[in-house]
Amino acid sequence: MSGFCPFLGDSAHNLMRRKTMNTSVLIAKLMGPTMVVMAVAMLKDRDGITQLTREFINSRALVFLAGVFTLLGGLAVTIHHNIWVADWPVLITLLGWAMILGGIVRVALPNVVEAWGEKMLEVKNGLTIAGIVWLAIGVFLSFVGYF
Repeated sequence: MSGFCPFLGDSAHNLMRRKTMNTSVLIAKLMGPTMVVMAVAMLKDRDGITQLTREFINSRALVFLAGVFTLLGGLAVTIHHNIWVADWPVLITLLGWAMILGGIVRVALPNVVEAWGEKMLEVKNGLTIAGIVWLAIGVFLSFVGYF
């Protein structure tokens, strides 16, 4: 009985799996609805979001601050959920690492953020495509989190 704990009456492996799944579900419950709301805003008010994005990328202070918060969020996710499995929780891990990378780029390379932002806004239907991708991920995470 590998991993058996006489005090808890369960294998350490099964306990760790339950803890991991609880963390996965909690993060999915946070990320999923947030992504859905953001996606709906992107799809419903493309002109407003485009203007907001232009204002954001032209403000070095906002880019820096967003980078700090994105980096902190990504670190929080990966510290508690650095799980590399062939199942849906790996999506949370990938999003956490993407947040870390995005935060670093915003803090360390704000000029790159401005250039990339402008190029992304020039892509025809880019905001719509991004909104659809965010919506799909958000709906999926909401589903696995709440159902």
